[in-house]
Amino acid sequence: MEVILLENIDKLGNRGQMVKVADGYGRNFLLPKKLAVTATSQNRKWVEQQRIRFLKLEAQEKADAADLSTLLEDVSVTVVRKAGDKGNLFGSVTSMDIADKLLAQGYHIDKRKITLTTPIKVLGEYNVPVKLHREVTTTIKVHVEPDAESKAKIEAAAEAQAKSNARASAPPKEAPVAEAPEAAAEPEQATE
Repeated sequence: MEVILLENIDKLGNRGQMVKVADGYGRNFLLPKKLAVTATSQNRKWVEQQRIRFLKLEAQEKADAADLSTLLEDVSVTVVRKAGDKGNLFGSVTSMDIADKLLAQGYHIDKRKITLTTPIKVLGEYNVPVKLHREVTTTIKVHVEPDAESKAKIEAAAEAQAKSNARASAPPKEAPVAEAPEAAAEPEQATE
C-alpha cells in the first residue's frame, strides 16, 4: 500500500513523502491516526500544494527544538531510589521517570524522546541524550541518589569496608619467637 505521510515518522519517512507500507500498518495505524493519506492522484496534488506549508512547519519545529535544546543544556534531574549497600538499585530509572522529573521542572518532554539505551540500575551521575528533533539532540544530567535508609546502609557498609582494609593493610603483629636454648657450653679441658 502506498501512502503519503502527513507527519514525520522515525524510520519511515518525512512529511510529504510517498512511502510503501504493509497494508495492515497503513489501514490500522497510519490512516486512523491521520499520520498519512492514501496515495491517490487527488491526494498527490493536494500534497504538492501543501509542500511549502510543510517546509515552513518543518523549519519552525527545528527552530523550536533548537531553542528548547539551549534551555535544557543546564538542566539536571535528581532521582531518588532505594538501593543496596553496593550502590545497585532495587528496580531502575527509566525514561518515564526522567520525563516526570522534567515535567515537575516545567519541561514537557515526551518519554520517547529520551533515549536511554538501557534503564539506569546503579547510583551515580549520567548524561542522557534527548532527541528533540531529527537534527537536534541535547544532553541532560541525571543524578541517581539513594534514599535516606539506603544511604545509611551504604555509609555503614563503606565504614566496615574501610575498617577491614585498615586491618588488612596494618603490619601484622609479630608473634613472640621462642628462643632456642643456647648450646650448652662444654667445659674446656685443661691440657697439661
